[in-house]
Amino acid sequence: MGRLVFLMVWLAPVLGAAQEPVLVTGRVIDGSTDVPIANVRIEFDEDSTNTNANGQFSLVVTTYGATLRFVAPGYLDTTVSVESTDLEVRLFRNTFAETVEVVSEVSPTLERPSATPIASTEIFAVAGAIDNVFRTLDTLPGVASTDDFGSRLSVRGGTPDQNLTVMDGVEVHNPYRLFGIASAFNPETIESFELTAGGFGVQYGDRLSSLLVVNNRVGERQFQGAAAVSVTDGNVVVEGATPGPGEGAWLLSARRTYYDLVAGRLQDQDFPSFADVQLQAGWEVGRGHRLTLLGLRSREDADLDIDGNRTGERAILGSDARNDLVSARFDAVLGTRGTSRTIVSSYRNVESLDFDGSFRAEARRSNAPNDDDAFGLSDIAFERAVTVRDISVRQELNLQVAPTHLLSAGAELHRLETGVRLSITGDRNDTAANGSSVQGGAGLPDLLDSSLAGTRGAVWIQDTYVPGPDVSLEPGLRLDWSTANGRATLSPRVAASAPLAWGTRLRVAAGLFTQSPGYEKLVQSDYFVDLSDARALGLRHERATHLVLGIERALASAIMLRVEGYYKWFTDSLVGRLETETERLQRVAQYDFPEELQDSVPTAPLITSNPTNDASGLAYGFDAYAAHTNAAAPLTGWVSYAWGRAERESYGRRYAFEYDRRHAFNAVGRYRLTDRWDLAATARVASGFPYTSPTDLRVAAVEDDRGRLVPETDQIGNLVYTVDYGDVGNLNSGRLPIYARVDLRATYRPSGPTGRWSLYIEVINLLGRDNPIELEPRLKHDPDGDRPRLSEVPSQGLPRIPTFGLRVRF
Repeated sequence: MGRLVFLMVWLAPVLGAAQEPVLVTGRVIDGSTDVPIANVRIEFDEDSTNTNANGQFSLVVTTYGATLRFVAPGYLDTTVSVESTDLEVRLFRNTFAETVEVVSEVSPTLERPSATPIASTEIFAVAGAIDNVFRTLDTLPGVASTDDFGSRLSVRGGTPDQNLTVMDGVEVHNPYRLFGIASAFNPETIESFELTAGGFGVQYGDRLSSLLVVNNRVGERQFQGAAAVSVTDGNVVVEGATPGPGEGAWLLSARRTYYDLVAGRLQDQDFPSFADVQLQAGWEVGRGHRLTLLGLRSREDADLDIDGNRTGERAILGSDARNDLVSARFDAVLGTRGTSRTIVSSYRNVESLDFDGSFRAEARRSNAPNDDDAFGLSDIAFERAVTVRDISVRQELNLQVAPTHLLSAGAELHRLETGVRLSITGDRNDTAANGSSVQGGAGLPDLLDSSLAGTRGAVWIQDTYVPGPDVSLEPGLRLDWSTANGRATLSPRVAASAPLAWGTRLRVAAGLFTQSPGYEKLVQSDYFVDLSDARALGLRHERATHLVLGIERALASAIMLRVEGYYKWFTDSLVGRLETETERLQRVAQYDFPEELQDSVPTAPLITSNPTNDASGLAYGFDAYAAHTNAAAPLTGWVSYAWGRAERESYGRRYAFEYDRRHAFNAVGRYRLTDRWDLAATARVASGFPYTSPTDLRVAAVEDDRGRLVPETDQIGNLVYTVDYGDVGNLNSGRLPIYARVDLRATYRPSGPTGRWSLYIEVINLLGRDNPIELEPRLKHDPDGDRPRLSEVPSQGLPRIPTFGLRVRF
């Protein structure tokens, strides 16, 4: 769970070799604060008990020398031999993550701001989540999905490529399945999710915005399993005891889409599908030592050949994605004061996408009254392949150097081999205002085969200082380097927590965060830059300075209120540079337009895919959050409101960041109607994102037999027009309309809350609102003019979708 755990026990002298049952009593306390820890589970053979509110417990064992196992959320499972009837157990933890946390049980107190625990069962219960953790997280303040169909997140003014995902200490470069519709993580197998919204500790780096830490749970030793079916896939999870000496367990999960098996045969097509298998096995290899092996294999593919609705329209789509992960982790307790964690892994992500199609271009037509005469076909043909191979080693050490000081240190090393192949042979996307857009921008090269191999590493050290039961201070320092650009950066970070009046608590975090250039980040980016010559170009690490301040108050054990503010400065941000004057003149010289049509020649410099560090920006705002998470209550859920502002500065101007969202309100609730029926709803209302609005129309260009660009005409000789988005001064000049959506779910449990079966039906976008994720330009005949009329229509939003889900445990 990203926290230090180790167990230190003072044993009283053995009074005798009693052979009769022994009553063991004791107390479990926090090793730094001496505060009793409630709900720690103590296991002996088939018996178990929990500590009470004062951290006290009692348990009957068969004899001295019996083994007790202590289990608590956020702590390392540890076994202790009973050598006394009175035990004092001190649990130490490493509280360093400023997180939005999704946990399976009650979360321990976190010392950095933005700690928002959500039970893992909520991922199955939140209306509209589709069993996808990313669709649950985007209901939290400061977190926004970049679109309706995918899972990429923008966190507090950051881009998706600035988010880091780590599973069991291993960096996951593709955390999505099915083009982002589904998540790579099955909540049935997860112990905790931790989304760091900013100001996180030095243990993680090489990203500017957020950190998602995913920890797989340890399998249960008793053989059991679960199966589930949702609208996207079906999955099975089984677990049991591992063979061999010592205690241990294994956990196996398998998922696969199923609709393609039916629809594919009916249509004789390979519809987009995915299948993955994950196996985890762990062994206790001595007191306080554990070895864990993890293997993951995932495959996605599609092969579609579809005829369009109009004559000549067609589309051929081929895709393939492979994710393979193998890792070994060794956790060890070092004496009574330290712990160690070593992780070795090999990760490979290979993705390819081929598309060849012809469609009527709705934003490209003449003013002929007959659509068949006015519209032609736009040919879209491209191939794209991305490869990421990451062999890594990570070492973490924690040492309780004094009762009030917990020292954490570590190092990580990545050997990266990455590459991009890109080929564009069809028409360019006229609606991509930014030339470096991955959606066929004019600044992308026609052909590119680029590879980037190198080593990325880091070392860090942090001290958790707890001078009193309610005060903590966490200074840290991190050094990152990368051979991709031959640069190194030093990042100081600090966090503090202290009580205020009336039961409130102040939390603050600040620090510097850096990100090295790499294709492994561009997998999630909206824009592409060619990093072939990153070192020769002298590219620097991107930088962001975070300041986070929050005040929270617990009204009761399950009710929490929080208000939090943040400020981020971005510097040395990577963007595609503008054309040089020579490049601009060479491009303009390809146009052979008559004098009266010279206004239709795009003479302003275009954004290219050549990288530069010439961008900067800032993001600031505040969040308000209230949650009621008592699972026993009839009504549970949370509400949040976020106000924020994000800007970027590049190309000589300051403009709104593309995921700048001024206002966002989310309400998530679940109401227990009866023991068998639950009703859940999610409501979202938010400001629209900025977008680049059209400035005018211009005459479209087409290449003639000489290779020159000449004015395009329809089949009866009329000029063809297309949308003009102006120069860089027009970027993100518009704003999309308000986004609003309501999702509703009803869940039925035939045997009540403790039963094995549950079934839900759900409607996403219950009201059928046509949300404008994009505004697509449309050209229509204008009977009163000589040019077509321009309009914009909303697109890319989820329609009203009925869904279902079934879960069973065995």
